[in-house]
Amino acid sequence: MVFGLAGLLAAGVACAALAAVLLGGPMGGGSPALPTPAAATPALIAQGAYLADVGDCASCHTAKGAPTFAGGSPIQSPVGVIYSPNITPDAKTGIGAYTVNDFARVLRQGVLPNGQSIYPAMPYPSFSRLTDADVEALYAYFQHGVAPVSRENRPEGIMWPLSMRWPLTYWRWLFAPAARPFVPVKNESPAVSRGAYLVEGLGHCGACHTSRALTLQERALEPDRASRYLAGSRFNGWYAPSLRGDDVAGLGLWTDADIRDFLKSGRSGGVAAFGEMGEVVSHSTHDMTDGDLAAIASFLRTLPAPPHAQRLPRPAPPTGVLAAGEAAYSQNCAACHQPNGQGVPQGFPALAHNPVVNAHDPTSLIHLVLKGGAIPKTTKSATPLIMPPFASSLSDQEAADILSYVRNAWGNRAPALSAGAVKSLRAALKAPEPPPPAPPSKTPSAAAPSPSSG
Repeated sequence: MVFGLAGLLAAGVACAALAAVLLGGPMGGGSPALPTPAAATPALIAQGAYLADVGDCASCHTAKGAPTFAGGSPIQSPVGVIYSPNITPDAKTGIGAYTVNDFARVLRQGVLPNGQSIYPAMPYPSFSRLTDADVEALYAYFQHGVAPVSRENRPEGIMWPLSMRWPLTYWRWLFAPAARPFVPVKNESPAVSRGAYLVEGLGHCGACHTSRALTLQERALEPDRASRYLAGSRFNGWYAPSLRGDDVAGLGLWTDADIRDFLKSGRSGGVAAFGEMGEVVSHSTHDMTDGDLAAIASFLRTLPAPPHAQRLPRPAPPTGVLAAGEAAYSQNCAACHQPNGQGVPQGFPALAHNPVVNAHDPTSLIHLVLKGGAIPKTTKSATPLIMPPFASSLSDQEAADILSYVRNAWGNRAPALSAGAVKSLRAALKAPEPPPPAPPSKTPSAAAPSPSSG
């Protein structure tokens, strides 16, 4: 698999190199230099701190047990593990020696001060949207509002030849426009434009919710004719659902208030955040202003359902599968999610008409059943709720039966699951398997002759 991917990337790099030669060099050009930054006033530093929260910088750049922004957090990618760098203002191991233009070039173009391209695990294609004013505020915060930490960056865990950096330059020329100044959305309110700026730019929602091509770039960086932008994608062992207007597996039935509440508290209308999205709520959207959350909701509500959106009804799984799943659901799930799938308000999420349940890709559901999950703790939902893992108590077939039932009960209509799909993700997540059932005990029959001593 690694060498197959290496071949694909090598072919893509070769094409990129040829394109660069034919077109006369890097595509799109660089961004103009920023003027000498203004004094780092408390207000500018505070604005930068807010923007760092919007960008969820701490989640990626803070390893478990390490100081904030000191790097070392592992980021899984199809080519290996990438470790986030130290972005504290330490002059030797962090970004303390960066000028504002060094900072802007890394942030918006993915190029280090030494000219080396960085891995697009950092969503610089999205950050290319940032205004000069927001870049300057972020620079002021990271230089003057963050404590410096001396912590060497950890080398990437990527096999050669994929570990070579020079091909990233050609990838960047093809797939990461160097200058993408934000343009307000035509015929829409300022709130919608503000929401588009946040979603397409610093919020980098597409990094998870937009599918990627074989050459690993997002298929769209903004709303496109093919409606691929924010239409859902598999990511890091989860499936990030569609954020478009699909009534079944997207946000088509959500109101602006539903979206705002979900981003603020991690819960809304019986739906709860979990996995990667739970961390986004905890470290980013929870701290955003009500105005910015309303703007994001306004923008997302303008995105129509993609042409391939699921439509109800769908063929139901065989009766035997549903019966087995219903029995297993009653035993393992109904106490929290209720027999009717409605959950508990402000508690356990509803499964009926849940976009994640109805998504065509069941990855997140399987992940939750096997590994469990937690609803984020916020000021609006102070009690964290935890779903226990069932990997060691449910077989692949039992988990598949439960999820096939859930995806076809209470008005849901989504494809049934196979035991093979559960088995595959179980292996990827390294989740334990339940012990094999004990063989039936053999008791001596009353009519059996007693052993003879001869």
